[in-house]
Amino acid sequence: MHPILVELGPITIRYYGIMYIIAIAVGFWLLTKEARRKNLGLPTESLLDLLLLTIPLAILFARLYYVVFRLDYYGRFPLDIFKVWEGGLAIHGGVLGGALAVLIFSRWKRVKFWALTDALVPSLILGQAIGRIGNLMNGDAYGTPTTLPWGIHFPADSPAGMAYPGLATHPSMIYEMILNLAVFAYLWAIRKKGYKDGFSTSMYFILYAVARSIVSLTRGDDLYLGPIKAPHLASAILVVGFGLFIWRARLYKKAQAA
Repeated sequence: MHPILVELGPITIRYYGIMYIIAIAVGFWLLTKEARRKNLGLPTESLLDLLLLTIPLAILFARLYYVVFRLDYYGRFPLDIFKVWEGGLAIHGGVLGGALAVLIFSRWKRVKFWALTDALVPSLILGQAIGRIGNLMNGDAYGTPTTLPWGIHFPADSPAGMAYPGLATHPSMIYEMILNLAVFAYLWAIRKKGYKDGFSTSMYFILYAVARSIVSLTRGDDLYLGPIKAPHLASAILVVGFGLFIWRARLYKKAQAA
């Protein structure tokens, strides 16, 4: 288990980056299929514009979210803020940045925001699942110590190995990958059920929030807001907020019967 896939002279190819590239490629392919099926009127060129807008904003917000909660460290080592290949991208921040990008894009291209996000969320959750393989190879997004037979002894120089020297830890990144794949299967299954725009997006946020809260019970590197784990607080807000949105907008009703 090693974060580097191959080194070619001065060029270093890391699993973390490779997994992001695979996630983006697979996600974009699925998005083009869904955009065409939903008749969003967006050619591939326009979807590439969305991709080029979303990726930098999502990475920027994911990093800023993480750094804000770790100012005790980054205040002392500010140059480490730019070392994103070592991990430290918070998914809640990334989703916020991505949502902003999609909002800007929908206004720019005059596309229905919720119809577009519904087409996007299956790709998003599948990409998150793929990305957790990068976390596994990095030894970040790690769990707390465990004596369970599937606990992993990470290398001593990995984030998990340095946090819990000599101890096996929960493979929390694998737990999350499995739950993400389950959420993807659900979203992919309901995409043709005829629900109103915004239902799939809302269910993505609710189901992912629940999955992330479950995984956080075993995470050893979660961010905190006082005594509360930040993912638990963010997930509670998402579940309540999008649950109310589904109820008030009657999104659970089929669009044909609206």
